[in-house]
Amino acid sequence: MTSESSTNGQLVYRRVLLKISGEALMGEQTSGIDVDVARTVADELKDAHELGVQIAIVVGGGNIFRGVSKSAGNMDRSSADYIGMLATVMNAVVLQDGLEKLDVQTRVMSAIDIPQLAEPFIRRRAVRHLEKGRVVIFAAGTGNPYFTTDSAAALRALEIKADIILKATKVDGVYTADPMKDETAVRYESITYQEVLEKQLKVMDASAISLCMDNNLPIKVFNMRKRGNITRVVRGEPAVGTRVWLGR
Repeated sequence: MTSESSTNGQLVYRRVLLKISGEALMGEQTSGIDVDVARTVADELKDAHELGVQIAIVVGGGNIFRGVSKSAGNMDRSSADYIGMLATVMNAVVLQDGLEKLDVQTRVMSAIDIPQLAEPFIRRRAVRHLEKGRVVIFAAGTGNPYFTTDSAAALRALEIKADIILKATKVDGVYTADPMKDETAVRYESITYQEVLEKQLKVMDASAISLCMDNNLPIKVFNMRKRGNITRVVRGEPAVGTRVWLGR
């Protein structure tokens, strides 16, 4: 897909992977999970799901524990990362509960074997769930330390052959500078992977961006706090967010 456009409100993207940070689930709290926020996210996802979009999700765990953080102290990096993976499982189960309360069939698939809570990640099974109209939530990152959930999102998106990665943030796209600090910051409508890497823009980590670039997988960075933005993105409305891809 070389361009983005909306024709009579039809879907431009039919299979998407949504990357949600753990921080997005804590609302105005300083840590933990705000169940009301999780329900709001679930409500947004239901709207897109009812359009016929196949939705997969990778959720972070930074609201509970992050391997690379002060809370990890002087822990061994691998041990700290595994704790962070377990945090993503907790967030995934909360999000699953919110979706299923809205009658959206959901499956949590974990890269770490936790059969009481989640299915093991098996690529073909994940694709089959999507084809049957189930929302699939990928937990525990890649199952390996030293890899972020950004990298997990890029990897899983490629494995399920998603049309695009939707990167949910608290701002409405990628800017020339931090819009929270610089009033003159300008939003990019689109930008290349190479520009993101060269300008060190904080879209996703460099490994994830490189993986998307090598496989020509577009990324849409958008504000998930604005009601209806997920459906606008899957319909290809260009005014929403910033598209990261190979060329303009």
